[in-house]
Amino acid sequence: MAILLLIAGLALLALAGDMLVRGAVSIAERLRIPPVIIGLTIVAFGTSAPELIVSLEAALAGAPGLAIGNVIGSNITNVTLVLGLPSVFVPLSMAERGVRTSLVFMIGVSLVLILAAHDLTIDRLSGALLISLFAVYLTYSALAVRRDRQPDAGAGDGKSLRLPLAAILAVVGLGGLAYGGRLTIDGALGIADTLGLANSAIGLTIVALGTSLPELVAGLAAAFHRQAGIAIGNVIGSNIFNVLGVLGLTALIVPLDVDPALIHTDMWIMLATSAALVPLAFTTRRIGRVTGLLLTFGYVAYVIVAIGQGVAQ
Repeated sequence: MAILLLIAGLALLALAGDMLVRGAVSIAERLRIPPVIIGLTIVAFGTSAPELIVSLEAALAGAPGLAIGNVIGSNITNVTLVLGLPSVFVPLSMAERGVRTSLVFMIGVSLVLILAAHDLTIDRLSGALLISLFAVYLTYSALAVRRDRQPDAGAGDGKSLRLPLAAILAVVGLGGLAYGGRLTIDGALGIADTLGLANSAIGLTIVALGTSLPELVAGLAAAFHRQAGIAIGNVIGSNIFNVLGVLGLTALIVPLDVDPALIHTDMWIMLATSAALVPLAFTTRRIGRVTGLLLTFGYVAYVIVAIGQGVAQ
């Protein structure tokens, strides 16, 4: 039964996430916002909605390891699988304006999380700090929208949905994400109990992959449509939102106890995968097929190790 709940929850998350992204992108295009800004903000926040719902549900259900593991695992999944797999098929350019600045901010955010969790808890004060940094990021994004707004792009191309339909699609997607998140948590906790896996291990792997499905779907679609700005901005923006928005809001509501293994290993892996993008952004300025394969295989290796450690615990 737990497996069926998990599958149903993940399927609903993927479907609802896709609906939310389609609605959000259409709204953004109607408002004439550049693709990279769409990726860094609207698409990123939309595809990260499952992480927010799942982490809140997990924290309220008394499973903080699942909540934190979901965010850390999702961020690792985003950089390795969500960027790596599309790059295998279509190399992604990182030359879009704003990518390097946002990448540096993402790395800084990862460091802030490690510092906030050093005493094995993310309390309400830390949550307030994360939310404050999120407000800074939103302000920066709003200024970028005003600076880079494209008067003649998007609104008249005939491809985006009309605003009323786009808004309805986005709202229905949000509702589906909420219910899908509940099903995913119930199924994941049931599997953890059956297999004797730690909640944090389930969050790092199965739940993280499930909540990253919208990012993966959006990344593949963007790559095949030659929209590298959306694909890369989606990952960077999602990772920033996951740490600052998801964990910040969750910690404000329910202070989170942190599994020591997450601090000693997984948070540093999250930081390392983020830092691995720096030479790509500042030198080659692209993610080629070989790099995409390496990132994808890195994700597979990480999942195997994380599940092995979860069983050992």
